Amino acid sequence: MKDHIQGLSRERIWSLLYTPGDGDRDRQISELSASLQISPVTARLLYNRGYLTPAAARPFLAGGADIWRDPFLMKDMSAAVSRVLHAVETGQKIAIYGDYDVDGVTSVTSLQLYLESLGANVISYIPSRFKEGYGMSLPVMDKLAEEGVELIITVDTGITANREILYASELGMDTVVTDHHECHAEIPACAAVVNPHRPDCPYPFKELAGVGVVFKLICACEAMRCGVSSREAFEAVSPLYIDLVAIGTVADVMPLCDENRLIVSRGLAILEHTERPGLAALLDAISGNGTVRPAAGNAVAKPRRKVNAGLVGYGIAPRINAAGRISHAMKAVELLLSETEQEAIPLAEELCSINTRRQTEENRIAEQAYRMIEEQLSSAEKPPRILVLEDDDWLQGIVGIVASRVTERYGLPSILISFDGSVTGDPSDDDVGKGSGRSVKGLNLVEALADSRELLLRFGGHELAAGLTVRRGNIQAFREKINEYADRYLTDEMTAVRYEAECEVTMAEMTMTLAQELETLEPFGVSNPLPIFMLKDAVVQKIIPMGGGKHTKLVLYADGYMMQAVWFGMSVSRLPIAVGDSADVLFQLNINEYQGVRSLQMILQDVRMSESYVKACRSEEERFEDVLAGAPISTEENIIPDRDDIACVYTLLRGDARLGYRTFMDRDLLARIKAGGGTVDYIKLRLSLRILDQLGVCHIQEPGNGMFIFDVDFSAPKTSVEASPLYRRLRGQVAES
Repeated sequence: MKDHIQGLSRERIWSLLYTPGDGDRDRQISELSASLQISPVTARLLYNRGYLTPAAARPFLAGGADIWRDPFLMKDMSAAVSRVLHAVETGQKIAIYGDYDVDGVTSVTSLQLYLESLGANVISYIPSRFKEGYGMSLPVMDKLAEEGVELIITVDTGITANREILYASELGMDTVVTDHHECHAEIPACAAVVNPHRPDCPYPFKELAGVGVVFKLICACEAMRCGVSSREAFEAVSPLYIDLVAIGTVADVMPLCDENRLIVSRGLAILEHTERPGLAALLDAISGNGTVRPAAGNAVAKPRRKVNAGLVGYGIAPRINAAGRISHAMKAVELLLSETEQEAIPLAEELCSINTRRQTEENRIAEQAYRMIEEQLSSAEKPPRILVLEDDDWLQGIVGIVASRVTERYGLPSILISFDGSVTGDPSDDDVGKGSGRSVKGLNLVEALADSRELLLRFGGHELAAGLTVRRGNIQAFREKINEYADRYLTDEMTAVRYEAECEVTMAEMTMTLAQELETLEPFGVSNPLPIFMLKDAVVQKIIPMGGGKHTKLVLYADGYMMQAVWFGMSVSRLPIAVGDSADVLFQLNINEYQGVRSLQMILQDVRMSESYVKACRSEEERFEDVLAGAPISTEENIIPDRDDIACVYTLLRGDARLGYRTFMDRDLLARIKAGGGTVDYIKLRLSLRILDQLGVCHIQEPGNGMFIFDVDFSAPKTSVEASPLYRRLRGQVAES
């Protein structure tokens, strides 16, 4: 019996957010269900997300429409608005200075569009990841001053650029900082610093993306300029910019609650039918595998996929990000600023092409990294607990993505270091490499790096993701030092594969009504994850390969109902279950639309044998061993195979042997027998195999764990089951009850 997915040795831990039995909690959930007229399952989801009363849940279900807060609650917002509008009114040259990720690109684009609509003299600047690196720099301050810039507005950056902002001031340029990153002890001395993470900022919602802070600035400027309320300003500018704000918010993996839920809900609705040429072309290019194919004549263009947070996160964002990773982020800004289809189409296709190059490079680096890791794991006396890898030719903009893949694959923290661009001539111990790391929940990567600070030039980041620079000559010492840290703090539980389900459901609860209610919880993301449910004791009726064997469809039966389930990325050969097995499954409930017909299906996340089934299987195995050892058999048990049972087993093995197969799993063979209408159970199967071996028509070995190796003797003479000593003995073990 297979008890884990082949190739995955990591422990898999399932947990439930909600389990019944807490009287007060269950009463609150019942009240949510009754008051909001929603199913108990949806009520559990709301409770899991912290919406404990109908009053708290209603704004969430309404998409946060009433949650918008006055941007002037942010520290320095009034000063920022006054300085920006003064620059607009007096014709001062303004430079928007942004980051090269999606949050930065959408921040730059939305603010430039707004300032241009006011007639401002404005330019945008995003540094090159390769030539200038992250954030503001002194040479760029010189360049902007030479171009006559009098006001710099930073977006999604600037909160730690104290030195650069002071230098800009000395050159005669004011700075307004808008950012959302954590602050250092001393904030920059400039015209205004708008950041909800300022310790002295009273703004109640701290989790805005950088583009969310920019959008607050736009709304505040509009309110002050037009003499209207901040809510009226929000309603006026939302149709113009909130699609960009939504993209940046989703791409920066911000919690989709509170104001972010409102931003993303409205933004996706606009994006679904966008008239922005750049985004329309990009969506068409995504649907056309990188190529925009305008409809010819009166032909109807191919419809795009539904725009949701998933499409933004896995379709739009990677293509915008790719520009900054291997080319230049301003290409993405140019696309978003495009005013015509003719401008937008080639730029959208170029971004898709750049993204394809990014994927190719990412896969190349990943394959190299996997080979290096396998060598480390197989040759080291003590396998590493933190994987530290380096190479001269890895692109710095890609190693962070690959580190994520490495950590996901091996369940271990990983750090990939690139010396790309730092090697002049032969490699030297003084070469400086830039690295990116990813960790697992429970091990703070910044704290781990801090333990090795004497070996690093600089480092920083967050608990699960961090960056560093290190000299080549220090890498081996760093590798040893950080692994010593991991030996002290990294536990096996931290490296396990974790699945967190919302609650247990029955097949009867999975209805189209529930699936439609789940759609009201969108958009899904951080703090509002796509719900995962647990279903127990589902019997596997059918297993069907899909997509050329890459995916698997199952038909599951439970509670008198049957439903299809799809497991993407799981081949039939790697399934941990077989037809006839009883399984517990983790899944997402999905509405499948095909040729105008909507039907429910389960999207499987993980599967394991159900506890009751495993217990029953063990009981069968124990009973088989007892019978084999001579234990009495009751007449009611019906476990002795007859001639037809043994012939059924032999026929299948003979057919497999003719096809060249020599191994089988006991539960797989049992499932095939049942699928063919046979009545052989587990004990009958095991006894039949022993009898066939005794008769000499098959030679069967049992290595263990449910696996069997067999050979069929096609030249064996015909015989009778009575010739088997075991068969005769079994009949003698039958005792009247």
